[in-house]
Order: sequence, then structure tokens, then C-alpha cells
Amino acid sequence: MNFLFHNLSEKEKEEIKKQVNFITESFSKKLSEIEKTKVGEGFIEREGSTRSEGGNPAEFSRKIMFENAPEKNDDFIIAERKSWK
Repeated sequence: MNFLFHNLSEKEKEEIKKQVNFITESFSKKLSEIEKTKVGEGFIEREGSTRSEGGNPAEFSRKIMFENAPEKNDDFIIAERKSWK
């Protein structure tokens, strides 16, 4: 594990600082050269992209709910308790 970390000398620190400054300056320069008209908004409008309100929602069926429950007792569904922890 010793090869993962070593103390940097002042010379190494200065070299890293120079490299970081060069990279950030060249990147910001390239960003400033991009024409703003080429970069559009990320919005796409499609016909029929939203659903219409209304419709027939599924009817709540107590009978179906109890048929689907793995464990039940009269009018109660028996559920797991803290088994997910």
C-alpha cells in the first residue's frame, strides 16, 4: 500500500499547479470560442407527448386485493415486519 501515497516535493507541486492552470485555461478558452447560436435548448416538442386527463381509473376491489395477498386473516392482510433491515 505504500506505493499509493508519497509526499510531493515543492518542485512536483509547482509542476502540478502549472499543468492544472494550463488545462483549465485552455478548456475555458475553447468554451468561450463556441458560438452561442450553435448550442440550443434541450427541449423537444412532440405531438401527443402528454396524456389526456380523464379515462377510467382501475376500480379498487377489496376482493381482488385480498385474493392477491399472500397472508391474510379475516379482514386483515398480514405483512412482513422489518425483514428488509
